[in-house]
Amino acid sequence: MTVDKVLDKVVGGAPARIEGRDKVTGAARYAYEYPVPNAVYVWPVQSTIVRGRVRSVDGAAALALPGVIAVLDSGNVFRLRPAQDAELAVLQSADVAYRGQIVAAVVATTLEGAREAASAVRVDYEEDEEYDVELDPGDPRIFSPETVNAGLAGTVDRGDAEGALASAPVRVDAVYTTPTEHASPIEPHATIAFWEGETLTLYNADQAPWKSATTIARLFGLPESAVSVVADHTGGGFGSKAAPRPPTVLAALAARAVRRPVKVAMTRQQMFALVSYRTPTVQRVRLGAERDGRLTAVWHEALQQSSKLVEYTEQTVAAGRVMYAAPNSHTAHRLLQLDVPTPSWMRAPGEAPGMFALESAMDELAYVLGMDPVQLRIVNEPSADPESGLPFSSRNLIACLREGAARFGWAGRDPTPGVREEGDRLLGTGVASSTYPVFTMASTATAYAEPTGRFVLEIAAADIGTGARTALTQVAADELGVPMDLVTVRVGRSVFGPAPLAGGSMGTSSWSWAVSKACRALVKELDERSGVVPPEGLEVRADTTEDLAAAKRLSRHSFGAQFAEVSVNVDSGQVRVERLLGVFAAGRIVNARTARSQFLGGMTMGISMALHEALRMDPRFGDFVNHDLAGYHIAANADVRGIEAHWIDEQDDELNPVGVKGIGEVGIVGTAAAIANAVFHATGFRQRDLPITLDRVRAAMRAG
Repeated sequence: MTVDKVLDKVVGGAPARIEGRDKVTGAARYAYEYPVPNAVYVWPVQSTIVRGRVRSVDGAAALALPGVIAVLDSGNVFRLRPAQDAELAVLQSADVAYRGQIVAAVVATTLEGAREAASAVRVDYEEDEEYDVELDPGDPRIFSPETVNAGLAGTVDRGDAEGALASAPVRVDAVYTTPTEHASPIEPHATIAFWEGETLTLYNADQAPWKSATTIARLFGLPESAVSVVADHTGGGFGSKAAPRPPTVLAALAARAVRRPVKVAMTRQQMFALVSYRTPTVQRVRLGAERDGRLTAVWHEALQQSSKLVEYTEQTVAAGRVMYAAPNSHTAHRLLQLDVPTPSWMRAPGEAPGMFALESAMDELAYVLGMDPVQLRIVNEPSADPESGLPFSSRNLIACLREGAARFGWAGRDPTPGVREEGDRLLGTGVASSTYPVFTMASTATAYAEPTGRFVLEIAAADIGTGARTALTQVAADELGVPMDLVTVRVGRSVFGPAPLAGGSMGTSSWSWAVSKACRALVKELDERSGVVPPEGLEVRADTTEDLAAAKRLSRHSFGAQFAEVSVNVDSGQVRVERLLGVFAAGRIVNARTARSQFLGGMTMGISMALHEALRMDPRFGDFVNHDLAGYHIAANADVRGIEAHWIDEQDDELNPVGVKGIGEVGIVGTAAAIANAVFHATGFRQRDLPITLDRVRAAMRAG
């Protein structure tokens, strides 16, 4: 059959999500919903002590209950290979590292039976009376890690920051804190696991099917081809599903033990201990500047926590290394390992809390100088990456600031804090910059031409609700020169080959490159055949490993500016975000509809970060006391009153063939700081600790 091409481009348009109807009708299958015959259920038994050792597990009472098949513990499960992430060594030791750790599990023929039986398991502990679960800046065990997340240096010094601060005519020195936060996606972590001989299949709530398969294969000592991960649809993740977590390993262990398909789905409460969280931070920012606002020094240190199982450190101060022109800087991370679960990635890990502190400090500096906060950022625009000296592939922060200021009505703003009243409310506005690095990783993709005139693309991407399936279909359609309805993009399966995770804003930039390359190769093959597709079809496979290795050394980042208007009740201290505006520069926008959704989602999460989210640790019991959505508050519809997202038309030819940057993270990065800065403008009192709760606002206003 001969394939005809069309010329109309769909990249940059706004087609609806391809899977939209399936999702709203329930046809889309998530991890827990796949029909598997003869399935049983596993329920974890979690530690009730913070630190110690399991002496014994008595499962007799559980085994006596109807439908109970097995009680698993560290003495009777398959022995896994050593893992780089010690959190994945599920039931491999009797040692207890934190409250809520899996110490046993029950497998039963019904979910209710497994849960009831788990409560009947008796665990005897040898408990350590001393443990540490609180982040204390004065703890002598705090250390400086050599490297942090994303392989970045733990500490970077340029020039003489201390000397420049001492001689600076204008200085800011403040401490900011952010609390423990939890991703809490709508779809809980869930897995169906079943073995066929030495081959394992996992239906998994997953942001990285191929990477998860390779990780699980190493754990079980299997070849990579022996593990298959299926994640056709994933109901959000925000980083928590970007790597296998203990529940997935438990499902695979239980299925191996009973030789039947096993289903596990975490309750909301269980997820708070077992699937990671955002570390709390204590950050000190010191800025030195000339009287014209030009920075002479940036000094930013961040203290955070990890577990004693894993040394995980977020890149909290890294954004400050590229944001502003300052000849002298000191940026350093400090870490304290505690008897707590291991933190990990949550939307914009590092950048979200780090830029809250830096952008709050920039606002404080603007007030000390008597300078407009937008103009302060503009005068400190660097001509090249301040840390590496590399040129930027593109950098349109100033364009975002100016466009945002015009849309928001920033001109003529009275900078005086605490003077605008409207009834019983004080009004204020604030601004903050945002940034996120452009991560692109090697990926493979396979393109097929069918004799029917249709095309199929297969890539182990993950669509976690972002619209990735639709965006990749647009890219493929344009490269093939055919309408979208002639293209089917299959994602979410590890068997499609190496591909990076949906996270770190690297998904579309990485996957689209592989899809583009595969489609171009297929078009070339078709051209050589005069467009004729043989009866058996045509197949080509692309790998971008060599393309990435040949890319120029440049500094690649997305940028944005967020503007917020708040009202603060003078009696209750309640903060309402009346307006929130974001303007972003993120390369070529593939799908205007889904991109706007991502920007708005990130900004809404920023509202949540600013005003609501905080996990509270009980130091006596070593557990989060508000480990559910009744006590762990997130932004709801009533909290999102007026919100807009726009973007600059940015062409960057130094990214990838499609010209895209990531957009999933940059929307959250500056939002909390913009809101905090607006609260100061409204009340005259600086809020340096998140979340900005009404009791904190009331206390500040009463003390003032």
